[in-house]
Formats: sequence, structure tokens, C-alpha cells
Amino acid sequence: MRPEDAKILLVDDEEDILEFLSYNLRAEGYRVFTAGDGTKALQIAAAERPHLILLDVMMPGMDGMETCTELRKMPGTEDTVIVFLTARGEDYSQIAGFEAGADDYLVKPVKLKVLLKRVAALLKRAGKTETEKEEKKDSKRDIVLDRERYLVIRKGEELVLPRKEFELLSLLTSKPGKVFSRDEIFHQVWGDRIIVGDRTLDVHIRKLREKIGKGYIHTVKGVGYKYEEKNKTL
Repeated sequence: MRPEDAKILLVDDEEDILEFLSYNLRAEGYRVFTAGDGTKALQIAAAERPHLILLDVMMPGMDGMETCTELRKMPGTEDTVIVFLTARGEDYSQIAGFEAGADDYLVKPVKLKVLLKRVAALLKRAGKTETEKEEKKDSKRDIVLDRERYLVIRKGEELVLPRKEFELLSLLTSKPGKVFSRDEIFHQVWGDRIIVGDRTLDVHIRKLREKIGKGYIHTVKGVGYKYEEKNKTL
């Protein structure tokens, strides 16, 4: 996972710590969000779905242990990497942290270089896990797009599509079940500077259906089109 693709949430009630860590993590290229308490952390985590959370234990109101427990219950953060960064180094505190769902536990003060290396290693591991999940999900799909090679793989068979047909299918499959309006499709695939006839989209949809099979691309009358897998395993 590249630093610019990684979201990190810092949670600590000490403003100077938040400023110091956020400055150095942003200098590494990470996208950083900060929260001064557990309640705010849950709100940001739900909205941003960070890849890694650095979490203090001792905070007023909802402490770090409770915050970690709640994060593990939330959709979208149940697998997020959570690291406690705290001054409490007692064995029982660390055990409680892992029982709450933490992936790692760092005791303050920690050297900046060590922290940055640990963050990079944890994000690398998280990136591999996400890739494995996507590959596992792809293995159940009828149709998989190899966007680097501009190939469509349908039930193991490789299909080569014209560029616009591929881009159209890529858009529709990017969000299965979502209805893309005709205007949105024209904007995303052909761009605003190119003028095309109203029938252009219909022709491309017809050709795609002929090549990938019927039942994947659905017409929503008066609105646009959507893509759905027949076996609903997306």
C-alpha cells in the first residue's frame, strides 16, 4: 500500500502529541485524521474508514479500550489495524488491549523512526490482506476486469473489448447494483468535450451484452443502466 493511499487516524486527548504525530506522518505521505476523544474517533472512523488507527488508552469519557471494542463492532472497521500508543506499559494493560481487539501495543515514549517503521510494516501487511480479500472475491465472480491489460475474463475465458466498451463495463462493474444515469455514463466514459449521439450508449450496451452474455447489464427505464452478477456473490 502506497503512503498516499493509506488513511491513518490518530486518537489522543493531548493536542501536542496529535500535532507532532500528524506532522511527521503527513511528511511521509500518509493521509492523517485526528480525534481528541473516543466519541469523535468513532465518528471519523465511520466516515473515513482508516487503514490504521493509533489509539491512546487514557482519555476522558470513552477510553481507548472501550473505543477499540466499539471500533471492532462497526461495519468497515472490524478489520482495521488498531495500535495502542500509550504510556501504560503494564502487562495487564497490554493484555487488556489485545483482548479489546488491538493488533499491536506501543509504549510511550517511542522513537519516531521506530514508530514510522512499525506503521509502514503494519500498513504493508494490511495491504496484502486487502489484496487477498479482493482476489478471493474475484474468484467467485463470473466476470473479472484486468484493468492493466484491458482484458475481460468471463468464467476463465479472456475477452478483448474495444476501449470504450471496456471503459463502459469498467464503470458499471465498479459499483455493482448502482444505477448509473445516462448523463453520468456519458461524462465518465466519453467526457464533456466529446459530443456523441443518444444512441451511442445503447449500441455499446447492446454489444457488451452480446459479448459477456445477457443478465449482467440491466436497463433501468428512464434512468440508465446497472450491473449485477447473476450469482450475487459480489
